[in-house]
Amino acid sequence: MSATLYCFGESGNAYKAALTMTLAGYDWTPRYVDFFGGETRTPEFRAINVMGEVPVLVDGDTTLSQSGAIQYHVVKATGRMGGSPDQAEEVLRWVLWDNHKLSSQAGMTRFLMNFLPEAKRPTEVIGFMQGRLKAAYATLDAHLKDRDWIVGDAPSIADTACSGYLYYPEPFGFNRAEWPGIDRWLDAISALPGWKHPYDMMPGSPADRVKA
Repeated sequence: MSATLYCFGESGNAYKAALTMTLAGYDWTPRYVDFFGGETRTPEFRAINVMGEVPVLVDGDTTLSQSGAIQYHVVKATGRMGGSPDQAEEVLRWVLWDNHKLSSQAGMTRFLMNFLPEAKRPTEVIGFMQGRLKAAYATLDAHLKDRDWIVGDAPSIADTACSGYLYYPEPFGFNRAEWPGIDRWLDAISALPGWKHPYDMMPGSPADRVKA
């Protein structure tokens, strides 16, 4: 029986989980969550995840939220994308770095710039966040200058974590052409068998709301 991932296409954190499961060969099915319609605030959804967030993975008796936890569950279940045993802590280091320094700030900045009404977008906050993101891009780009993957010689959940928000087309202060190491690395990830853009891998996109 296939696992269910509660997700929506605009969520970079859900994309990290979805992409990890796909590349690792973990059987899963998306279940669309109407985030912009308020579904994550309903009692029904809070009964699944009291944190009121996606992604949520439901697989038999296992229910997990938080993208990093889901990624590590996939590594444990499949034996793939965790790096070699002596690389496990380095993989974890980059997953935690992404959660704190990159994705949390990219996700917030992207939301403020694209999903709030224009009159409510806090210009000073956006500028501050973009400055912090620039420092994170510089860190990642320098790390990737002379290597193909973040850790070791093969893709790992460090790669699917750190790339989670960087394929989205909406502007949030990231121009991959300015970061050659990141640009080459993103091309390598998107060339992996099974890779799909987040709007193709999960249901839900800004275009759907325009049509509605």
